[in-house]
Amino acid sequence: MARKSAKDKVSNEVNAGSMADIAFLLLIFFLVTTTMDQDKGLLVKLPPWSEEAPEAKKLKTRNVFSVLVNANDELLVRGEPVNINVLREKAKEFIKNPLKLDNMSESPKKAIISLKNDRGTHYAKYLAVYNELKAAYNELRDEEAMKRYGKKMEDLPNDKQKLIMKDIPLILSEAESTSFGEEK
Repeated sequence: MARKSAKDKVSNEVNAGSMADIAFLLLIFFLVTTTMDQDKGLLVKLPPWSEEAPEAKKLKTRNVFSVLVNANDELLVRGEPVNINVLREKAKEFIKNPLKLDNMSESPKKAIISLKNDRGTHYAKYLAVYNELKAAYNELRDEEAMKRYGKKMEDLPNDKQKLIMKDIPLILSEAESTSFGEEK
């Protein structure tokens, strides 16, 4: 039998010298080309931070439309149980006060909607209530735009939109949540 020399032996090893470089390039490629989904949420503009204590204002109760969502996802508006299907209309009626009732807001500029949730409130219910209240303002602004200019709010130029938003400002105050099940 003939002996095999070292040159004749087949090597079972793979040259891995450039594998790290290839893996690094692939990692960079995927990091650069991958898009990340951004978190979505409510667009709420918070007031600027201030070290000074806020000035104490005495609000007239007639100008406050209090909305409470308790731990059982039940809706109370000004202490009365209400179905979410009528919340938007009740909010619009309160803000606009077309009959000039004493228990409704004095004007849209003075109307304040106070939203308070229990810590046990489901997020879906909170969003549904928030959307109804926001929709009430949007509908009032659209109605005002149609009355003044014959166009929807979104079709108006910015200067006219600002005039309507000044006359019907969105004043939605979120009160601090209560402990789980505290509000029934």
